[in-house]
Amino acid sequence: MKRISPSAKDLLMRYTPVAVALSLAIAMTSSVSLSVPPETLDPRVVSLLDQGRAAEAAGDHDGAVSAYEAALTVQPGSATVLVALAGATRETGMTGKALHYYRDALARDPRNLAAISGEGVTLAEKGATDKARASLARLENLCGKDCAGTREVTAAIARGATAPKMAVDAGAVSRPAVTDN
Repeated sequence: MKRISPSAKDLLMRYTPVAVALSLAIAMTSSVSLSVPPETLDPRVVSLLDQGRAAEAAGDHDGAVSAYEAALTVQPGSATVLVALAGATRETGMTGKALHYYRDALARDPRNLAAISGEGVTLAEKGATDKARASLARLENLCGKDCAGTREVTAAIARGATAPKMAVDAGAVSRPAVTDN
């Protein structure tokens, strides 16, 4: 019996289904291993977050920061707590510290939409519009142009830099008296 060597077309038809099945299996296992499980919060942290949100709603941003910092001591590194703390810190006028918290949250969860949005808004308020646009581009890639975070960052970029918030009224600062010796 004479042996005929298979043609390229025969080899392609034989091995393509196997190659496609293997690539799909590899893609599924790699995507499952890269997904981040949802963060479970300690009940004490949930209570402190509620206290912080209530303080923010009442306009007591310093009280909110205190509650969020307490929550962070109970569950260090929680992205949820870090984002809440960053938002309250931004409202007190400490934008540099707020950016630090947002970036810490992003280091723990790079796809956290609230952290990316908050960082973009804070950067826009500081006047760093190029960096704010980079955050906006990340948001558009992750959730689209009609996402709430995308609209918030777009509005902040349109508003531009805002005047820094002062914790103390400038007129209430006492000046030292000058006396002659």
